[in-house]
Amino acid sequence: MSASGGRKAIIAAFGANLGIAIAKFFAWFISGSSALLAEGVHSLADSGNQLLLLLGHKRARQKADREHPFGYGRVRFVYAFVVAIILFTVGGVFSVYEGVNKIQDPHPLEAWWLPVGVLLVAIVLESFSLRTAVRESNPLRGNKSWVQFVRRSKAPELPVVLLEDVAALAGLVIALLGVGLTTITGNGLFDGIATILIGILLIAVAIILGVEIKSLLVGEGASDEDIVLIEKALLRDDEIERIIHMKSLYLGPDEFLIGAKIAVSPRKTIAELSVLINKAEERIRNAVPAARVIYLEPDVYIDPHDPAPSTEAIVLRSSD
Repeated sequence: MSASGGRKAIIAAFGANLGIAIAKFFAWFISGSSALLAEGVHSLADSGNQLLLLLGHKRARQKADREHPFGYGRVRFVYAFVVAIILFTVGGVFSVYEGVNKIQDPHPLEAWWLPVGVLLVAIVLESFSLRTAVRESNPLRGNKSWVQFVRRSKAPELPVVLLEDVAALAGLVIALLGVGLTTITGNGLFDGIATILIGILLIAVAIILGVEIKSLLVGEGASDEDIVLIEKALLRDDEIERIIHMKSLYLGPDEFLIGAKIAVSPRKTIAELSVLINKAEERIRNAVPAARVIYLEPDVYIDPHDPAPSTEAIVLRSSD
């Protein structure tokens, strides 16, 4: 993810959510709509989430040190996971709780035009925020579907903002329906039902975010496409006979580690191996720039089905 693109989407979402939250709380105070209260808490939580994402983005740029030799890139995963928890508890659970209370004690709305107007304006503002997130995501999404982009993206900020904006728009439509039906019928039950639906929507989004970011926290490897490019880059040199095995691990959204054991001729000198490995690393970085940390171990391949491997190969293998 480009730093400027991610920050632009986050800042746009923060500005929209903060302004919308203030308007929603004002409309709730005047009208008494629980759906507006739930939406106000939702927008306030989203504003806090955007600040957390910006903080995580800043802290991830700290230089590597002895305690964290591979840097702080994974900090962005931690902050994104905290965002999912906040969205679940502050947004979803509170909305369900407030909706249940409204159903138990329904009452008509005061000044119905105010919440309706605020919701309509909020829909327009959230649409602009979503458009910014979509525009910044498209270059990274490529030919992937939106579902694939959210599931496979290693940079958590844009998927988080995208899901938050989609959930916000859906929540606003639900709130508008609830307020509208309550206004038409005079029955506050619809307002309470809409509030519960908003809570369920936020809980669902939080669970999706939590599951996807948990996978990044545990440690994901490079994509199949990048692995294929790396394998081709390694085997482009005929002096590398084969890749015995290879593993990868994302150190942050923008970089991953590659460790590979490569088979070479047992007659290679240390000087020749040094040149061979340096050239291989250069080819890998040219093919996949995100492969920034590379460890290549030269070895002699012994066919496990070979009943009588050469003595030279056995000696070299035993010294591994």
